[in-house]
Order: sequence, then C-alpha cells, then structure tokens
Amino acid sequence: MRRQITGFSNPTVKYLRSLREKKHRKVAGQFIAEGLRLLTDARESGHLPEILVMAQGREAHPLLDSLEAEVVAAGGEVIETSADILSKITGKDNPQAVAGVFAEFDTGLHAIDRSTAKIWLVAQALRDPGNLGTMLRTGDAVGAGGLILIDDCADPFSAEAVRASMGAVFTQQIGQARWDEFLPWLRGGAGQLVAASLRDAVDYRRAPYAAPCFLLIGNESRGLPEAYETECDLCVTMPMKGRADSLNAAVAGAVLAYEALAHLDD
Repeated sequence: MRRQITGFSNPTVKYLRSLREKKHRKVAGQFIAEGLRLLTDARESGHLPEILVMAQGREAHPLLDSLEAEVVAAGGEVIETSADILSKITGKDNPQAVAGVFAEFDTGLHAIDRSTAKIWLVAQALRDPGNLGTMLRTGDAVGAGGLILIDDCADPFSAEAVRASMGAVFTQQIGQARWDEFLPWLRGGAGQLVAASLRDAVDYRRAPYAAPCFLLIGNESRGLPEAYETECDLCVTMPMKGRADSLNAAVAGAVLAYEALAHLDD
C-alpha cells in the first residue's frame, strides 16, 4: 500500500514519533532505522521494513526503488511525506531521505545457536547506546555470532544504538537476559566464558582462548561484579601504558575480540 502524509498531526506521524521512546517500542514491537545504507543492509540480511517512509523530492536511487517494490510486494506500507515531517519522525534536523519501521527481533536465549560462531560478545549493564551499537559493529567485523546483553543494558533497538551499529543490528544475533538466566544457559552447552578484568587475570595476548568463546565486558564505569568474574573460565587483562586505568567498554571489546579471533583462527 502506498500513501502520502502531509500533516504533522496525522496519527501515523504521531505513532512513528512515539517509536523513539523505549516504552512505546516495547508495546508496538517495532523500531526505526534510518538511511538507505542501513535499510539495504537489513534487506540483504533478510529483514524488510514493515513501513517504508520516504521524503518527497529525494534523489532517485535504484536500491531504493527495488526496496520500495519489495516492501509493497510483501504487503508492507510505503509512505511519502515532506522532509520536515520526516525530521519530526526521526528527531534529526537533517534526516536521511528514507527510514524504515522493522519488527523487533526475538532476543530470547532460546533463539541463539552457539555453534554458528567461534566468538560471541557479552555485555553486562552496558548503559551507552553508542557503545552497544559499536559492539554490534565490532561483532560483525570479527565474524562473531552476536551480542548478548546481560542485566539492565541500553535498548539495542533505540535510534542511537541502531545508528551506531552501522547496519550490524541486522547481521548480529541479539540476546537479552538476566545473569541468573544466562549462566545456566551457557553451562548447558559448550562455551568458554572470558572476562576482561584486573583481578587474577592473564595477559590477553597469551590467554588460552577456546571456541565457542564468550567475551564478557562489564559496565562502562563499574566494570564487572566480582561475583560474575568468579564464574568465568578465564580472566584477561590489557596493559595500560599511560594514566588511564581502563579502556572504553566498546574499545575493550574490540581489542579482545580481535585477539581471540587471531588465536581461534590459528
């Protein structure tokens, strides 16, 4: 179905704007991704938007034309509106010419097949959506299976996290669980749990990584709870040569993931 929207007070505009807030996303089970690149990555990963919103006067592009045709063929909705209204929907002063509304994914641990990858990223109480999106992007880069979010983390379907993922929200499996759910699940199958830590840790370059390897990164300011670290199979540390006592959580995850990849690919 195709239609045009010309008024800011249109109920659909109000609904799409509401998806910027977590409580409304959870009720609707939908989230917004903005930009042709992200929507193309989604399509190539098997995810089509249920609603495609396009700015009037946009430049023609064959990828957008084919995406529009696929959305219509799949029974989705295509909306044309002004750039000002699209800005209102996305909350950005200079929005991309296209945005898509997607169904949120199943993030239960039951949906994760640990045998599909050598590396999985795990984040505990990660609060910054930019860090979350960056970890998804890192996971895609190293061929990880996905990112498992433990305890109270930022929403992976927020606009900030989706944008920071650069499309990896569509290529990486996302799991969400409490620690007391995650640990029994992990111990119910193969898997080495590795913590980035300062306590009783070995140098990350000489650690005996084993697949499937679950790399656990803690909260940006507090790190991991000590009780969580004691449950890990291995704790590793990265040298700090300057005055800083730790790396940014997403950076630490990237450094550790590439080191583990080098060992597991040998």
